[in-house]
Amino acid sequence: MISLKSALAKPFAKRIYKSIQKWANKPVETQEKVFQNLISKAAGTEFGKDHDFTNIKSHKDFIERVPIRDYEALRPYVEKVVAGEENILWKGKPIYFAKTSGTTSGSKYIPITKESMPTHVEAARNAILMYIHETGNSKFVDGKMIFLQGSPILNEQNGIQLGRLSGIVAHYVPKYLQKNRLPSWETNCIEDWETKVDAIVEETLPENMTIISGIPSWVQMYFEKLQQRTGKKVGEIFKNFNLFIFGGVNYEPYRAKFENLIGRPVDSIELYPASEGFFAFQDKQKEKGMLLQLKSGIFYEFVKADEFFEDNPKRITIKDVEIGINYVIIISTNAGLWAYNIGDTVQFTSTKPYRVIVSGRIKHFISAFGEHVIGKEVEQAMQEALLNSNTSVSEFTVAPQINPEEGLPYHEWLVEFENEPEDILDLAKKIDESLQKQNSYYFDLIEGKVLRSLKITKVKKGGFQDYMKSIGKLGGQNKLPRLSNDREIVDKILYKD
Repeated sequence: MISLKSALAKPFAKRIYKSIQKWANKPVETQEKVFQNLISKAAGTEFGKDHDFTNIKSHKDFIERVPIRDYEALRPYVEKVVAGEENILWKGKPIYFAKTSGTTSGSKYIPITKESMPTHVEAARNAILMYIHETGNSKFVDGKMIFLQGSPILNEQNGIQLGRLSGIVAHYVPKYLQKNRLPSWETNCIEDWETKVDAIVEETLPENMTIISGIPSWVQMYFEKLQQRTGKKVGEIFKNFNLFIFGGVNYEPYRAKFENLIGRPVDSIELYPASEGFFAFQDKQKEKGMLLQLKSGIFYEFVKADEFFEDNPKRITIKDVEIGINYVIIISTNAGLWAYNIGDTVQFTSTKPYRVIVSGRIKHFISAFGEHVIGKEVEQAMQEALLNSNTSVSEFTVAPQINPEEGLPYHEWLVEFENEPEDILDLAKKIDESLQKQNSYYFDLIEGKVLRSLKITKVKKGGFQDYMKSIGKLGGQNKLPRLSNDREIVDKILYKD
């Protein structure tokens, strides 16, 4: 028998689908309205006055007055907001700061305002509703749902609540889902990640879990603990589990491992949330990429990644983007971030509507010899090499070896295997061939004998988790960088081994 909640979800999903189509079908006009609205509302702020917002009428005017900034460059303004001053980056004060640990900036305080907060919640909800509209599947709304997230305990600083984004969002779960939501508040507040996952296993084992969500590497840890505890596949423990929601990293390197742990395929929805805004979500099961959120108080600019470090790189809007080009994504938002570089690179998979995939981080690349290898390329190379094999990988990261004891330099791949390959040299050869096909610079360096083919170094089981624990970043929203242009991470992992 269909429950009332399940029955009501379908017409609600249809309504949301129609409203999304309206702005998705008028993308340029939608973004222009967002732009004009942001500029007019922030004209009276300190940032708006400093950058002559009253005379900004076009994107060209904006480029002339507002340079691209990262967190360090915006810090003088943010520090005033943190100190409790009003009307600095956006009118009034933010209602939250999402505290994140930056790789280069120490702690970052990302403002979330009364205007920006609803867009974080609505985008996550709309992702599920678009799935219901497309598939007709709404039964899962009656089961239990889990999101592996940070602690919802918030602190206060000068009248502004401070916490991790996932912890802040936990306060906004709609009433109609509260009874379905796990883990309990008490369990969610546990700071130690391993203790928390053990508690989540205890709480969820007897329940009818239908949706499980979180960053794949940490959901994997939860699944493994479930399996160790019961000796059963996750799909056997939770017979009605049929939707996995994830964000933060590419799922493809984990998919084979997950299907093995679950014991059967399940549908998945990819999200692209960040403390700075909720940028995109997967709106179709069979289309590649996520629908860019064009009506969420965010104005987008894009800079070609290979031009980004030039003196005056060209800044374009969605009107001029091309499919398959690697762009640095730049945002201006109703939380008071202006021409802000979040550090991500994206590629468009479609422009009708605008869909993107996250291709990596502008700081996470290898270009020790000018090869500029990016995250998407190493992930695709690994994925292609594992096709039609029994080999499975738990985690991996890549770094250059510039000064080997003998022979030419090379890229070193640290890999933690779930099932080891019969021939590790053959696997390395397949990965290398895929990388050469994707990246012509890398191909030229191998061909010209500047680099030799990559080398795989095995990492012991649990080695990457041990590393993340050792730097205080186990669990939550923390992710292992897929590649680095130096050996800081790989040397720490190898030294620990």
